[in-house]
Amino acid sequence: MGVIAGLGAVGFRKLIGIFHNLFFYGRFDTVYDNLQHSLPSTWGVFFILAPVVGALIVTFLVNHFAPGAKGHGIPEVIDAVYFKRGVIRAPVVLIKALASSISIGSGGSVGREGPIVQIGAAFGSRLALWMKIPEWQRLVLIACGGGAGIAATFNTPLGGVLFAAELLLVEISARTLIPVMIASGTASLIGLAFFGDSASFVMPPLMLSHPAAIPGLELLSYILMGLLTGIAGMLYIRSIYWFEDLFKHIPGKGYLRHALGMLLIGVLMYLMLRYTGHYYTEGVGYATVQDALDGTLTMGWLALLLAVLKVLATSLTLGSGASGGVFSPSLYIGAMLGAAFAAGVHALVPGASITIGTAAVIGMACMVGATTGAAVTAVVMTFEMTRDYHVIIPLIISVSMAYAMRRLLLADTVYTMKLTRRGQHITTAIQSQLYLTRLALEFINAPFLCLDADAILGDALERWHRLHKTPRVVLLDGEILVGIVPAHALRAAVDSGVARSTPLRELADLKPVVVESTIQVFDLVSLLRRQRAHNALMTRDGTVAGPDSVLGVVTWEDLVENVNLAGSLDLGNEVPKPPDQSTPP
Repeated sequence: MGVIAGLGAVGFRKLIGIFHNLFFYGRFDTVYDNLQHSLPSTWGVFFILAPVVGALIVTFLVNHFAPGAKGHGIPEVIDAVYFKRGVIRAPVVLIKALASSISIGSGGSVGREGPIVQIGAAFGSRLALWMKIPEWQRLVLIACGGGAGIAATFNTPLGGVLFAAELLLVEISARTLIPVMIASGTASLIGLAFFGDSASFVMPPLMLSHPAAIPGLELLSYILMGLLTGIAGMLYIRSIYWFEDLFKHIPGKGYLRHALGMLLIGVLMYLMLRYTGHYYTEGVGYATVQDALDGTLTMGWLALLLAVLKVLATSLTLGSGASGGVFSPSLYIGAMLGAAFAAGVHALVPGASITIGTAAVIGMACMVGATTGAAVTAVVMTFEMTRDYHVIIPLIISVSMAYAMRRLLLADTVYTMKLTRRGQHITTAIQSQLYLTRLALEFINAPFLCLDADAILGDALERWHRLHKTPRVVLLDGEILVGIVPAHALRAAVDSGVARSTPLRELADLKPVVVESTIQVFDLVSLLRRQRAHNALMTRDGTVAGPDSVLGVVTWEDLVENVNLAGSLDLGNEVPKPPDQSTPP
């Protein structure tokens, strides 16, 4: 998977170069340096129509071959992991690569990382299906492809592993992490071979104080920058989906809305070129980011304007129906906000220690951490790219503040927002589930009665008076378990006025399971699921040897109430309730 994802990242960059040269200059060439500003197009003012042509091609590809190739890429991977058992359709691999490279190459303000992640994940899914391996291994291969794509793009193997762990893996263990580590490391080697030591950016030497001697003003600057970037991250997420809703009002199959959105992008790029000398908002925008990192983008007002225009351009591009990621625009916006922040600090406090390049680096990490929710990934990836240990403390402070502020203002990330709007909610944390190793015996929290198989309701009511809770009734025919009357069934019978002469058999669950006292919660859950049972009779050794051998009854409700399994147990429409505390009638 590491080899496939690494080569996929290389091939995808070549595709972007081909379409960039075609749309901008009308020539077939793979040479494209994204760290250099694009030269003016040979089409002159008619270049405004180039993004429109790209939009029509992208819409055709997506509508006819792979609707899943539309959009960011990573939300679709998360959707496949959580809701489609790790199955990603084969056409997505090719169509996503073509559609995204056309969107980026024609000037669309989208990123390449999301598509690379989706392409790698799709390869992993198809490979797993071809090999016919278990579902959990299929999910691991998807994470391998996604993490390896990030690792190859930025030459950050640890960042790739953490990206997969924070966003794609549903299980964190040696059996899931080690494959991702191998894939990310392999992909990084391939990226290093093709792209060199600086896979995405040329990082400047950072002017940072020693972690043990950070001045108070500098520390305050990191906190404030994180908070402001968190607010910007929330606005960025809201803007993308606001424009998506806006464009949905345009009728048709997407051609008109996407063409209109990209026409506005063409106009914006032309105006930027005419009045500033560069397109600035086109494509991934890494040349502008490099300007900020080098400290050559010194005008704070221009950096702030570019951040706002990038939000607008990305929202127009994605909202109208393009195919591409949001990771690169996040880096761009963060770098511009960092540069603007540093310029503002220097205007207020001449001689302040924070530099434009340093602030741009930290701003990039803050924006990625805030918008994607992968805060740890943002910190570690930035550290890997800068290789400066002194950046760790500022990164932790700023990224934490940015993440917290965005989370305070908006619960969803730029990825989960898309799923939430579909009614698909995913967990925000992976828990260790230590409770699954506990003995199920610990969860017997209600009294029980052992009665003869021919007992009637009146017999249970007479015994009920001696108890403080509604009991579960165990019906035995000698040493044979006949059934279990759950507490809620007993209470319902009383409340509905069922005759006292009614045989308890009619109220009983006649298909319970019998388990021994040493069974763990995990094994009991598996047994109940496998046998589609709802109640389990617990005995000392797993056999029924009369009433004295019975230790109690464990139900689905007991497990759900005590170990919070509501999200993973299939209870249908039944809502678990705590044990009935009412007194007998």
